[in-house]
Amino acid sequence: MRRYHHIGIPTTQPRRGERYIEHLKIFLVGHENSEYGVEWMRFEPDAAVPQLVRQVPHVAFEVSDLTSELVGREILIAPNSPSDGVRVAFIVENGAPIELMEFTDPNHPARR
Repeated sequence: MRRYHHIGIPTTQPRRGERYIEHLKIFLVGHENSEYGVEWMRFEPDAAVPQLVRQVPHVAFEVSDLTSELVGREILIAPNSPSDGVRVAFIVENGAPIELMEFTDPNHPARR
């Protein structure tokens, strides 16, 4: 199962309402704050984030099995947990970053 979740747009400008995710060194205005599911991301210079994600918007999909979705894919960011109850990874599809999200907590606040 794959289901559209949000679009993430990189920015270099601070935005009202952004929160800091310290272990990732990312400032984020979550998609849940947007009527249209837009997420804004701003990165610390030393954040371990590939240039493709820093420069190109990504589309995110909720998946039921992250491990199986990654088989045979070009992995850009290995599976990780930005917060309790969710695992994410980024792949490259035709030169664009795609985020895959698996919610291990069915009540996670970011789940749409």
